[in-house]
Amino acid sequence: MNIRPLYDRVVVRRKEEEETTAGGILLPGSAKEKPNQGEVIAVGEGKVLESGEIRALAVKVGDTVVFGQYAGGNTIEVDGEELIIMGESEIYGVID
Repeated sequence: MNIRPLYDRVVVRRKEEEETTAGGILLPGSAKEKPNQGEVIAVGEGKVLESGEIRALAVKVGDTVVFGQYAGGNTIEVDGEELIIMGESEIYGVID
């Protein structure tokens, strides 16, 4: 199944959670922090401005982005994979 976000929404695949700490301690599932980075897998057409024009998004498919630890996006499951749909404004930056 493919997903196409609308307007200024972005679909992000969150990076894998860390299994161990830097010191080598194995973390149980409840102690893991959710990563705040992910890969953009789909983008909407852009933000509709008051003038009716559409401003293209600043991110593109394949970008690695940074977002808030508890970003307000919605988590969905597509083909057994957990994805996040969030507004472009919830993305803090792109990692080059």
